[in-house]
Amino acid sequence: MARIPAHRQRPAGVTGERHRPSQSPPTVAETEAFAPVEAIGLRLHGVETIVRSDGAPGLARDGRFMAALARHPSAEPSTLVVRVEPDVRDALIDEAPDSYYLTDYYDRHGVVLARLDRLTHEALADLLSMSWRLSVPNGAPVDHS
Repeated sequence: MARIPAHRQRPAGVTGERHRPSQSPPTVAETEAFAPVEAIGLRLHGVETIVRSDGAPGLARDGRFMAALARHPSAEPSTLVVRVEPDVRDALIDEAPDSYYLTDYYDRHGVVLARLDRLTHEALADLLSMSWRLSVPNGAPVDHS
């Protein structure tokens, strides 16, 4: 039997399992809140439904993040986190602060937080279309349609 070198041995009491972030499945409320997002998003070319590492339902275009339900404690319930350009984010928040906001946690990312219960169908579709255009796979031509 081969001997395991000391530098490769686990300390006493440590198993081979790694700690993973909690991934609880979407709640009924999250599933209901995400339904219109999914319905609009899946109409866009190359978009698929994903489950993020925290268990939140989301959308990706050709594997690149577009939007997901926000699960960080700083976000309000039924909030969508959506990839947008920084100048667009600032304009959305300035023009409609009841619908769009940002928390310190999300500030460093190129996203905006959107209160789903405050968005019209058209506003949600426009927001997802903006995110779709930003989620172009590396090296792919940009479709401005």
